[in-house]
Amino acid sequence: MTEKIKEVWSGPGKKDGKISEFKPENDGLHIDMEKRGNFEWWYFDARLDNGYMAVGFFRAKHERTGKTGVEITIYKPNGEKIQRIFDYEHSDLVATKENANVRIGKNYIKVDYSNGKLPEYEIFLDEEDIGIHLNFTPKIRGWMPGEGFVDFGTLGQFGWAVAIPRADVKGTIKLDNKEIEVKGIGYHDHNWITFNLVRVVEYWHWGRVYSDNFTIIYAFIKCNKKMDNYPINILMIAKGDEIIHSTGEFEFIQKGFTYNEKAGNKYTNSLTFKLSDSQSISLNVQSIVDADNLLFELSPILRFLAKNLLRIKPGYFRLKSEYIINLLHDGVTYEEKGDTLHEMVIIK
Repeated sequence: MTEKIKEVWSGPGKKDGKISEFKPENDGLHIDMEKRGNFEWWYFDARLDNGYMAVGFFRAKHERTGKTGVEITIYKPNGEKIQRIFDYEHSDLVATKENANVRIGKNYIKVDYSNGKLPEYEIFLDEEDIGIHLNFTPKIRGWMPGEGFVDFGTLGQFGWAVAIPRADVKGTIKLDNKEIEVKGIGYHDHNWITFNLVRVVEYWHWGRVYSDNFTIIYAFIKCNKKMDNYPINILMIAKGDEIIHSTGEFEFIQKGFTYNEKAGNKYTNSLTFKLSDSQSISLNVQSIVDADNLLFELSPILRFLAKNLLRIKPGYFRLKSEYIINLLHDGVTYEEKGDTLHEMVIIK
């Protein structure tokens, strides 16, 4: 079935010789809300200077439940996680195909496009005693791998658009009805799917690295036996504000797996993205920030069916790792180390 998977890089090969211009409509609504079996969401996160981390979702249709809604997650400096999911009716979504101005109830995304290729975003999520109100000022222009989607033939498409690879962030977060002023580094991307990923995907890795010189975004999607275990590699590297690599042409190496009881799955201990014998990015896991069995999002009946009839074992990990960068650019060799957060999602 591998001939049905089409990665739409600009080429030559599985890379972008010319990087697509990111337009406002790339971050607009893509799916038909009236159709079944399609899903879409806008994702934001911020690593904050005071040790907090904030994550926000605006979901046109949730990728597992199909519901419209928002999700707010805040990690405290001590590692405690506060997560809330709030469901709305599909009719509560206000969104267009033209841009990323979105509203779900009183929650919203507002975009100021007056700055051309670096539009500024404001997000407002406020539900009960928890909230996120942040402004994102991009440092790098929006990016998509190829044309921004992978074509799975008659099944449909999986789309990924990174409107903000890296941004300065400032604003407030709210916990227990108390607001905290914050600033830090932010990110925003946007996904849509016109079929159920459970049918073809076994697991994926996704994350970013922010170093002094580089911004790195990656994804590795491992398809299942129905797709002949087809791997999808995606890597973006920016030096300063210039995107220097947009490619699927690298060797992806995983080493070591550790089982986690809470997630009911194993996570990978070490990831390496090898561009050549002398150029690579490695992530070595130091700790688990978050681990979950994703069946918790389903109703009791659906949980039973997924676990016992469909034999689905979905798991989620947010991991903290040391990164090691070895890259060559314009005749200069860069070696950098630091720490980063990244995710692994298992669908099998």
